[in-house]
Amino acid sequence: MSSLTNFLFQNTYIKDWFSGDITTTLIVPFLIITTVTWYFYLFFIKSKAQKLPPGPPGLPFFGNLLSLDPELHTYFASLAQAHGPIFKLRLGSKLGIVLTSPTTAREVLKDHDTVFANRDVPAAGRAATYGGTDIVWSPYGPEWRMLRKVCVLKMLSNTTLDSVYELRRGEVRKVVGSIYNRVGSTVNIGEEVFLTVLNVITTMMWGAAVEGEERVSIGVEFRETVAGIVHLLGKPNLSDFFPGLARFDLQGVVKEMNKLAPRFDRIFEKMIGERVKKEGEGKENESKDFLQFLLNLKDEGDSKTPFTSTHVKALLMDMVVGGSDTSSNTIEFALAEMMNNPEVMKKVQEELEAVVGQDNLVEESHIHKLPYLHAVMKETLRLHPALPLLVPHCPSETTNVGGYTIPKGSRVFVNVWAIHRDPSIWENPLEFDPTRFLDGKWDYSGNDFNYFPFGSGRRICAGIAMAERTVLYFIATLVHLFEWTIPQGEKLEVSEKFGIVLKKKTPLLAIPTPRLSNPELYK
Repeated sequence: MSSLTNFLFQNTYIKDWFSGDITTTLIVPFLIITTVTWYFYLFFIKSKAQKLPPGPPGLPFFGNLLSLDPELHTYFASLAQAHGPIFKLRLGSKLGIVLTSPTTAREVLKDHDTVFANRDVPAAGRAATYGGTDIVWSPYGPEWRMLRKVCVLKMLSNTTLDSVYELRRGEVRKVVGSIYNRVGSTVNIGEEVFLTVLNVITTMMWGAAVEGEERVSIGVEFRETVAGIVHLLGKPNLSDFFPGLARFDLQGVVKEMNKLAPRFDRIFEKMIGERVKKEGEGKENESKDFLQFLLNLKDEGDSKTPFTSTHVKALLMDMVVGGSDTSSNTIEFALAEMMNNPEVMKKVQEELEAVVGQDNLVEESHIHKLPYLHAVMKETLRLHPALPLLVPHCPSETTNVGGYTIPKGSRVFVNVWAIHRDPSIWENPLEFDPTRFLDGKWDYSGNDFNYFPFGSGRRICAGIAMAERTVLYFIATLVHLFEWTIPQGEKLEVSEKFGIVLKKKTPLLAIPTPRLSNPELYK
């Protein structure tokens, strides 16, 4: 009670509001009694009746909010050491459940997959994705199944990805030329990779890429916008912890998101409008990109679960935000790890020389013949999973997991980052060692809960095939054509910065030098 009183009167606004007010003698005791009663009921009576998981003690009203470390993936891992593989956190009026073992992850993502297939949609997510109508945030049901089918069976299938290979190839060739023109100079790998991945995605979506000087200026704007959206999606927001306050948007998160998301919406509207105009003028459209596919699907219609223009834009948003940031970060981490482990870099280059040759360019057709490169990508995603806590799940009904009660509506975090570094599972878990994946034991299917960087179950990432192609093709090209060194006096680090998407804490700055003697390969 004393801690609550101190909090109330240390807050200037509350103190000013109460000072000189005759109702103080009534309101303050009422607030204290109400809060303490709620706290006692929630933390003692209800918790014991439900047998909730253990967890650190929290403050009245705020719970554990004020003690959260910004680096949530490492903070949750440290709490697991004290409280076990499943523990709870009071996040305002929300209950958070953190899972840090393959056994508990299996129960949630496989044994009770349907129950945990929903999302606790943050306010920022609703603002960014047209009310949460995309594949990431949509509730589990007919609409989500329809979107999943569109993505996995149609838009991101191997057949569709094969059909737009030339678009990807063209963008990778452009970045090779751009880097070649800066040989001997410092290149910001993250910026260069992001811009190219973004162009790969946009050319696959609607056949339009950013060219010339505009490539740099628009690319920087796009990167800042995507970074801003991803930051807001991962930012702790009072509206999510106290839903009753959501209408006030006290931290301005939704306001900020409403400034960023419309930038992409205007582009989507423009591209859709141009396609519709061409059709209205009777011009035959031979485009083989995602946008045309989605528009054709919308026009075909489905009386049970219609596919609307909003769905089209929501899926395009998923592609731009989800595909560009996660893939470019993985490529940056992979290159940094290889530069930090020269013997790994050498093995990758030797494999490329044996399969591709010293007088040829890497093609996607070479990728399946490069097992060591595949192992490098898997090891990168083991140490640096793109989404360290995945996307939080939300049970549709109260369920038992690991012998504890997980109440309906809880926010469930699966700490895949911690599982991937568990010394009881992995030998020398902090070492970057691709050879651990050469036996083909682990894949991206999510069936082995010792390794599931793309998630598991119904909500497993829909873009695995595209991510694998993009990341492997890009890494292979950069490593085959160039040697990479750190500028003199600089230090190479692979430390991380937490967010809903894991990033490298410091940008990777490196100097490229051509490896191959034929200058035609760089044009």
